[in-house]
Parts: sequence; C-alpha cells; structure tokens
Amino acid sequence: MKNFTLKVRNFLVELFFPSFCLGCQKEGTYLCYDCKTILEISEFTYCLCSKNPLRLPPGAKIGKCPRCQDQRLAGLYFALPYQEKFLTRKLIHQFKYEPYIKNLATPLSEIVLQHLEIIGANIPEIWKNSILVPIPIEIKKLKDRGYNQAQELAKELGHKLNVPSIFDNLVKIKRTAPQMELSAKERQENLKGAFAVKNPAEFAGKKIFLVDDVYTTGSTMEECARALKATSAKQVFGIAIAREG
Repeated sequence: MKNFTLKVRNFLVELFFPSFCLGCQKEGTYLCYDCKTILEISEFTYCLCSKNPLRLPPGAKIGKCPRCQDQRLAGLYFALPYQEKFLTRKLIHQFKYEPYIKNLATPLSEIVLQHLEIIGANIPEIWKNSILVPIPIEIKKLKDRGYNQAQELAKELGHKLNVPSIFDNLVKIKRTAPQMELSAKERQENLKGAFAVKNPAEFAGKKIFLVDDVYTTGSTMEECARALKATSAKQVFGIAIAREG
C-alpha cells in the first residue's frame, strides 16, 4: 500500500510539476540518459592529497598514498571531477541552491553507484558492518533549504546499497564561516571543533562512510572523521558526488 501511494504521489507531482533535464531540457527527468553519458564517470580512485592526488591501484583497500598517511579519513570515493563539466556543476548547484531541486538526490545517487560498480567497490566485503553518515549542516541552512542535501543523497545510497544510514548522531555544534570564501588553511581552522557525536556507542567498531556532495580540500570530512574516530569507529571513508581540484 505504501509503495502504491508513493507511485500515485509521484505521478501527480510529475503531472502538475513536470521535471526537465538540466542538460537538454527534455521533459520527464532531471538528467536524461543522453546527458548522463557525457559526464564521464570516473573509473578510478585517487588518494587524499589536495595537490596532484595519485591514482590508486585497482582493489586498493586503503585510499591513501605515503604523502597523506596522516589523514584520519581512510579513503575517498567520488564519481565526477567537479570542474570539468558545466552540467556537473549545474546539477550540484541546483541540489544545494535556489531553486532547490531535492529530487536530484535520485539521479546523483545513481551516478555515485555507477562509479562504485565500475571500480568494483559495490561488493559485500566493502559494505559489511558499515554505516552511511551524511555531513551535517547548520540549523539555519537546514531551515532555509528545507533539507540537508548530503542526507538526501545518503538516503538514496543506503536504499540502493542496502546499507543503514544514521542521520542524527553526528551533529554540527559550531557556526562556521562559508568554506568557499576561505583558503585551505583557513578552512581547517574554521572547522575545528565544529562537529560532535551524541551517542559514541552507535559508531564503535563500525566502518563509516561520510556522504557529501563535493569534496574540495577535505577539511570538512577530515574534521568529521576526527570526531568519529574518537568514538572508536573502525574506519572512516568518504563518498562524494564530485571532487574539486
């Protein structure tokens, strides 16, 4: 009954408020098949270095090179290079900024899933004893937008990967300046002490995948990983739609 109700609701929404591809304006979807094929989903994984990240060998269990071994994050999965395609930037922008398109979580999660399948990461061994955790946002941003885009992405990925998600344990406790206005060093200082875990026992011994839309310098995920590692989480990886730089 629940699935039937959801299908009826989606049908009515599409009937009265039709979606259009953000690439070519074709009606019926926010990202049509033809436009999706031009995005060039990554076939590789890379280390965490902010400058000249190294391509990692297929099947690498840890996503770090000798230069970034001190990072708390164990590795990063990202599907697209942020700067290479205008469509990539447009999709993510509309997911985060007005006019907000919350339903972009579906096609964007499919892009991430396709990347995971291409690199051979969508296997039971990787997701065993794992949890998806979205990067939290400030209450004001949540009220303005009406949703946390990272949480919507985590919901979709959790459903597709059959991995549980926890949305209310990792929280942002400090108001910070917008990251885009700051240098890499300033970003690190800006986020110090910005995140906390309410119930550490829920994360103890788990492999955690932090979910966000864009990975830039890694400051946000690294600070979240610091808070999570303090709970005795086994490992903390990152998942992003795109990587900048």
